[in-house]
Amino acid sequence: MTARARHTAAPGLYHAAPSARGRVAQPRPVAAWFAVLLLRGLALLPFPAIYRIGGALGRIGASLPLRPVRFAATTIRMCLPSLSARDRGALVRRSTAESIRAICELGALWTWDRDRVLGLVREVRGGEHFDAAIVGGRGVILVSPHLGSWELLGLYCSARHPIASLYSRPAATLLERFYETGRARFGARLVPATAGGMRALVRALADGQSVGIIPDQDPRGGAGVFVPFFGVLANTTTLVSRLAQQTGAPVVLTYAERLPHGAGFRLHFSPASRAVYEPDVAVSAGALNLDIERLVRACPEQYLWSYRRFRVRPDGEANPYTRSADA
Repeated sequence: MTARARHTAAPGLYHAAPSARGRVAQPRPVAAWFAVLLLRGLALLPFPAIYRIGGALGRIGASLPLRPVRFAATTIRMCLPSLSARDRGALVRRSTAESIRAICELGALWTWDRDRVLGLVREVRGGEHFDAAIVGGRGVILVSPHLGSWELLGLYCSARHPIASLYSRPAATLLERFYETGRARFGARLVPATAGGMRALVRALADGQSVGIIPDQDPRGGAGVFVPFFGVLANTTTLVSRLAQQTGAPVVLTYAERLPHGAGFRLHFSPASRAVYEPDVAVSAGALNLDIERLVRACPEQYLWSYRRFRVRPDGEANPYTRSADA
């Protein structure tokens, strides 16, 4: 079953959602300048200080009636129904703190020199899977969910091997320059999420390069299938499945775990399940979601639960993130 295009762009610092009249809401220039100045200011601090500031801001944010906090509570309730209300509340607070830390880190990750950024990687587990895929010469499909620091992960992987990564252009020109320069400065090539961008990914794999895909967000234009994610039907991308089938490139799952006290990051690489390579896209996408679940369960407080993963529903089902649904 394909998803209807009843959704908005993925939320985040650099994505803008369509307005009620169908236009894209443009960030105010003053807000964009302030965001860049704030991130550059935080980059002047040692990384443990950035970690502590992000955690403090996250704890404050979790106590306020903010929409991301409400969205996180809804997603956690749907995905982890066996948790008690007390445990769900604790996970909301911890994940909010980690999400704010991820934002506060951007200035450092996008402006510090190469050695200083890569020096934040304290340990790599399963790196042999990435190395073996590179040696294979068929390219590598790197799949990283919204878990830990996908920004640090992108910089690390692009410093080791040529990579093309899908991205959506931010609405504000100032943020776009900061965003693109920061992400691409170690050698990554940013590819727009268009038909031309998809062809560029195929060419990159044919040349033996890596491609980076964040799989746990709503695909646009009815390009997804509804398969379970934590037992709940979710509009899921088929891009990973189609690329693997078309190119024969191996799929490697990865994420960068944030270590306590601002000590840096531990990177994880693991091969995708065999079922991800099945020609049936529904079977493949379902297997991919199970792989992502495995990663999230290993580090649940660092998952972006505030992303409205289930807002696009099969026909007849209501959006669970509306206030009426909460009530």
